[in-house]
Amino acid sequence: MNLDDEEQALLAGERGSAVQQAIRLQVSVGDYFGARDMVRVGSVHISGDVEELGDAGVEYLERMGSLGASCVVPTLTDPRGAEFRGARLRQDPAAIEIERRTIAAYGAMNFRQCNNCIIYQTTLQPRRGEHLAWGDTGSVIYANSVFGARSNFEAGPSALAASLTGRTPRYGFHLDGVRKANVVVQVEGRISDLAEWGALGCVVGRQMRGYWDVPVFTGLEDEPDSDALKHLGAALASFGSTAMFHIAGLTPEAATLSQALSDARARRELIVPTGGLEEAFARFDLPFGKVDLVVFSAPQLSAAELASVADAFAGREVHEGVRVFVTAPSEVVAVIEADGVRDRLQAAGVEILVDVCFYLMTPRLLAALNSFSTLVTNSAKLANIMTGHGYAVKLRRLSGCVDAALRGVAD
Repeated sequence: MNLDDEEQALLAGERGSAVQQAIRLQVSVGDYFGARDMVRVGSVHISGDVEELGDAGVEYLERMGSLGASCVVPTLTDPRGAEFRGARLRQDPAAIEIERRTIAAYGAMNFRQCNNCIIYQTTLQPRRGEHLAWGDTGSVIYANSVFGARSNFEAGPSALAASLTGRTPRYGFHLDGVRKANVVVQVEGRISDLAEWGALGCVVGRQMRGYWDVPVFTGLEDEPDSDALKHLGAALASFGSTAMFHIAGLTPEAATLSQALSDARARRELIVPTGGLEEAFARFDLPFGKVDLVVFSAPQLSAAELASVADAFAGREVHEGVRVFVTAPSEVVAVIEADGVRDRLQAAGVEILVDVCFYLMTPRLLAALNSFSTLVTNSAKLANIMTGHGYAVKLRRLSGCVDAALRGVAD
């Protein structure tokens, strides 16, 4: 890689051992992907999944902090894996301890601990063309696609390295050519529910052939709002490891279909026919009756989504024996406290988990500790992940989720 004078100094250890280790890692990553140089990043978004970290990961963070590591660009944190705001849940004591140590380690490095996977809706809207080092897949695909910013999926150590150096290797979605679409998706029929936007991400994502595939959507009769784009992107990333999409005539790098398309890559076409989204709902429709959980999460909910859930439950109460959870970052919870939505949710029996995302909360242990096994959700991403953790899952539209919560059974 071509390193400038400042980067050579970092590599020589002139800013300490922690930064030296960080840039060594980045050079290794850059060499692997054929990066020609580094790009400066405007911000870093870093995760701290307690299951992924374990003791070894936390010890690494603590060791870097002891070497004087400190962020040189704004560094924001993804949701936590333990809830400290009064949730009535049995949580794994070991996971809680790892989370507490992670919080302390991130604090020592001056990270902004917003515990938020929807920073693009609430906290930090990147500029078009701005280079980022973001790790949360749903955040990366949103930043690339909707804002026209530039980030790869940064693993925890590489995101930490970018935080300490202010740089990341120039490869992948930092390059113009990689961002061009090679898959044209023709969508037929109407899309009217957030679960349907996630289902679209599921159906298309499962047909992607790898990280470098970039779909461009055409034919959409309904213009997606921010939450719809969020669910579409999160599902594409979950089912297809997809880091970017375009919508012809809507997203910033796709003013026209031809602008979005690559001239250098072989193209293929997909059709999602009217009724084609039912494939995703059928995929997550395991035969169970009694419902343990109804969960609105993955990604965390915006204030608008929480208001929609409150409206759907208005004047009704959750069935005895069913737990209904929504997840949101603190700054969104502050908004819904001010406008009365939180009171409305709680009056219906809906429980708010703050600063977490449900699938990060050691799901298998959570199931064992709380006798959870069956789950209904409107999130295609959550359905995908929780199935992998052994839960019996049904993917339903908002009305179906509410019906399951009220009756205690799911058809």
